[in-house]
Amino acid sequence: MEASLDTKTQKVQHRLGGSPWAGNSERQSPVFNPATGAVTGHVALASSADVDKVVRTAKEASPEWRATPLGRRVKIMFAFRELLTKNQRKLAELITAEHGKVLSDAEGEVTRGIEVVEFACGIPHLLKGEYSEAVSSDVDSHSIRQPLGVVAGITPFNFPAMVPMWMYPIAIASGNCFILKPSEKVPSAANFMAELFHEAGLPPGVFSVLHGDKEAVDALLTHKDIASISFVGSTPIAKYVYETACASGKRVQALGGAKNHMIVLPDADLDAAADAAIGAAYGSAGERCMAISALVAVDPIGDQLVEKIRERAEAIRTAPGTDDTAEMGPLVTEQHRDRVAGYLESGVGEGASLILDGRSLCGDPGFFLGPCLFDHVAPEMSIYRDEIFGPVLSVLRVPTYEDAVRLVNKNPYGNGVALFTRDGGAARRFEFEIEAGMVGINIPIPVPMAYYSFGGWGDSLFGDTPVHGMEGIRFYTRLKTISTRFADPSQGGANLGFPTND
Repeated sequence: MEASLDTKTQKVQHRLGGSPWAGNSERQSPVFNPATGAVTGHVALASSADVDKVVRTAKEASPEWRATPLGRRVKIMFAFRELLTKNQRKLAELITAEHGKVLSDAEGEVTRGIEVVEFACGIPHLLKGEYSEAVSSDVDSHSIRQPLGVVAGITPFNFPAMVPMWMYPIAIASGNCFILKPSEKVPSAANFMAELFHEAGLPPGVFSVLHGDKEAVDALLTHKDIASISFVGSTPIAKYVYETACASGKRVQALGGAKNHMIVLPDADLDAAADAAIGAAYGSAGERCMAISALVAVDPIGDQLVEKIRERAEAIRTAPGTDDTAEMGPLVTEQHRDRVAGYLESGVGEGASLILDGRSLCGDPGFFLGPCLFDHVAPEMSIYRDEIFGPVLSVLRVPTYEDAVRLVNKNPYGNGVALFTRDGGAARRFEFEIEAGMVGINIPIPVPMAYYSFGGWGDSLFGDTPVHGMEGIRFYTRLKTISTRFADPSQGGANLGFPTND
C-alpha cells in the first residue's frame, strides 16, 4: 500500500487515474485524531479547476468502461470484495484514527459496506431487461438499462467507508465512472478503498477521490459533464445540493438529517428496550443518521424505563477508540463536541430534566463528551426539534399509543422509527400508520440490508430515489425500450394507415 494513505503523512492527496494526485490548489485542511486533539495530517482541498480535471479524466474513461463486458466487471467486483475483506482491520483503523469511533464499530461499518459490494457482484442479473415477442405484426419489444456516464457522490464524516459504499459499487458495476468527494474530516478511508479497487483491476479513471470543501462541492453540482449526484448529510445541505444540482439538469438523491424516535409501549420488555436504547442512542457517540435521539415512553412506564436507561448509560466506558475496553469514543471535532454540549444548557433552560450530564469529560485531551440523558422533554424544546448528532437522548412521555404516533408523524423528519411491543396487532397497525421511510419492530436501528433500499421521508430525503438496492440500480441507469421489426420477406408493400397492434 502506498505511503500517501498513511494518516501520519503531512498531506493526504486526491486519487486520480489510479494514483495519488496532489492537485493544483494550495489550500488544505487539518486532519485530527479526535481521541487526542492532535493534528495528524493535512488534506488537499480541490479547486474548481481540479474538479474539472478529474471530471475530464472520468469522461475519457467512460466509453471503454461502459463497453466492458458484465462478466469482466463482475470479476473486478469480486476481487475488490476479497481485498476489502482482507484489509478490513486496516480500513477500520483508518476510520478510528480520523473519526474516533471504537474499532469494533468501525469494523462493523466496513462489514455493512461490503454487503453492498456483494450486492453489486450480482449486476448481470440486476441489469436484466424485459422482452416481449410479437407485440404487433412481426414486431418485438425489449428494454435495457444503460449507465448514465460520469456520476458523483458527496459523503459525510460519520461513516467514511459505509456511506460511500452505498453509492460507488453499484454505480461502477452498472458501467458508470464515479467521483467520490468524502468529508475532509475523514479523508484516508476513501483513498484506501480507491487504492484497493484499482488493485482489484479497475481501470484508471473509473473511480476517483476528490477532497475538498464548498468550492469543490459547488463545482461538482454544476459541472455539465456530471449526470447525477448522490449525497448524504444534514438537511439544510441536502436541500441545497438537491436544488442546485437539479437546476443544473442532474439526477439527484440527497439524504438529509433525522430525528429518529423509539416508541416503547407498556407491554414491552423494558430491559430489552433499555438495552436497545443504549446502543441506538450512544453507539458511535450518537453520530449516526439512524441514531435514536428521541425515546417516547407511553404511560405508565416512564419512570421505570428512564431509570433502566440511566443505570446502563452510567456504565458506558468512554475512551479512545483504540482502547479495547472502550464502548464509546470521542466526537469528530472540538467544534462539534462544543456544539453538542451546548444543547445541555439549552435543554435545562427550557425546562427538561437533565438526568445524566456527560460534560465531565470535556476537560480531557481529545473531543470527548459522555452519555447525556434528558427526561420530561417537550416537543417545542430545541433538544427535541434539532438534530443534535451526539450522545444525547431525550425522553418524552405520552398517555397513549395514538399520542405517540401523532408526535412522530408531526416531526418534519421521517428517516427511521422503532416500536417496542409484544403486541402483534399494535405492531401491524404501527407499520401502516407511521410516516417514516424505515421502520423497526423491536429493532432500534432499522437499517435495511443491501438488497433493500435506504432512505427516509419528509425532510430526510430530497429526490425520489433512496440509495442501494434496486432503487440504486435504477438511479445509476436509464431505461431504453427498443421495438424491432423483421418482416416475413414474403410480405411487403407500403401501408399508409395508422400503426395498430394487430
